[in-house]
Amino acid sequence: MHARPDEVRHLHTLGPHGTNLEAASHEWLRRRGVTGGSVTLHASIEEALEAVPDDGRHALTACAVYPALHTLVFSNLHRLHMIDSFVMPTHNMVLASRGTETPAVVASHPAPRGLVPGALAPASAEVREVLSNAQAAIDCAEGRVDGCITTIVAAERHGLRVLRDFGPVPMVFTVHQVRAVDPAAGAAAPLAGAAR
Repeated sequence: MHARPDEVRHLHTLGPHGTNLEAASHEWLRRRGVTGGSVTLHASIEEALEAVPDDGRHALTACAVYPALHTLVFSNLHRLHMIDSFVMPTHNMVLASRGTETPAVVASHPAPRGLVPGALAPASAEVREVLSNAQAAIDCAEGRVDGCITTIVAAERHGLRVLRDFGPVPMVFTVHQVRAVDPAAGAAAPLAGAAR
């Protein structure tokens, strides 16, 4: 069975509102000229995959720097088919806080975690990993942590003070069509023109 990007009308990705993946999903639909499409947000990429119908009209948007992307892809070859990738700048990535200049505990998604040491040098901070950049901002705003690595969009939405702005990051986003493979038919057929 061929993967068919033109069938995709609905993208599933990481939420809550304000993630780079949400912005990338809307951009992919815009670039493809999809009208009437939708973007559904989930607590994690893994939860998104479990919720996606395998009818070919739905796809998962992921980020190439997500540390567990290889596991997600190779554990789901029977239904997950990479159909596209594209480069798009992220929202500005920032270190933000509720007010303190030197947060002792910083929330961060695993992907941008490396920004924490450079942002606070020479001070050090404990890093608490969360499921998304937007969740990091929520945890900071609700007082669970002193600071966060997040997007400028999420920082502004939650009234946080930006301590350092790293700017936008050119990022590779991936789109994976979800389509069940008939076990009797074996693996999905390769895309036309794909290298063999």
